[in-house]
Amino acid sequence: MQEQVSIGVIGGSGIYEMEALTDVSEVRVKTPFGDPSDAIIVGTLQGRRIAFLPRHGRGHRIMPHELNSRANIYALKTLGVERIISVSACGSMRADYAPRDIVIPDQLFDRTKARANSFFGDGLVVHIGMAEPFCPELSHLLYEAVQQTGATVHRGGTFIVIDGPQFSTKAESRIYRQWGVDIIGMTAIPEAKLAREAEICYACMAHVTDYDVWHETEEPVSVDMLIGNLTANAAVTKRAIEVLVSMIPAARECDCGSALATAMITNRDVIPQRVKRDLAPLIGKYIKA
Repeated sequence: MQEQVSIGVIGGSGIYEMEALTDVSEVRVKTPFGDPSDAIIVGTLQGRRIAFLPRHGRGHRIMPHELNSRANIYALKTLGVERIISVSACGSMRADYAPRDIVIPDQLFDRTKARANSFFGDGLVVHIGMAEPFCPELSHLLYEAVQQTGATVHRGGTFIVIDGPQFSTKAESRIYRQWGVDIIGMTAIPEAKLAREAEICYACMAHVTDYDVWHETEEPVSVDMLIGNLTANAAVTKRAIEVLVSMIPAARECDCGSALATAMITNRDVIPQRVKRDLAPLIGKYIKA
């Protein structure tokens, strides 16, 4: 029987491994949606078992728009994960969110166009609530953990997500700023939506790497700039996760764990058996195959 692990970490650009993990094993999970980005690394951190998944695969092989986020989130769910800490790079859309600062966003704006952003369909209609796309409870703990590292961290902000892989044009960047968004990235969607559908708490540690291309006195974003600033912040990232793991309580008090309770609208009798079987890790407590 597969070991059950309640805490998951999805590492983004620059964070491909967690050296502090001990008693480590690799788990490869098959899902109805295909293979996850890589093997999931399960290990012990601060006395807790956690699952670590490199979002882009080890060696950074997978583009943002190519990510199989459904397989990634489904695989973590099958391991028993109830909370996901997402580590990602972002560009800043405001002057006071400087490169190497960290942002714990509380809102999302979806500008992606062609990503599979739901587990459901094929005979099962679900309308999940996304008013608060990041778990407030986990986000608060994550903010406190980053504070304890001494890094500059900002609580709250709207995270706009684009398809990429190209960076923004100057016109796009200026318009996004007019919309009032705070940071920009390429991977929080559909992860946040899928985590909510899987009844998993989701919080994001977003590392500011650049000012996108709107800032007149700063260089436009580049890969060298992005990786350089993420590498500089890598120790902070790993220390913050260590602190956070020791702070997370066993029981959840948020609503994430019951998000599906009132979201499924399809009559149970007409849901295809295949769908019930494939989605059993997500819907099994409400609908039996």
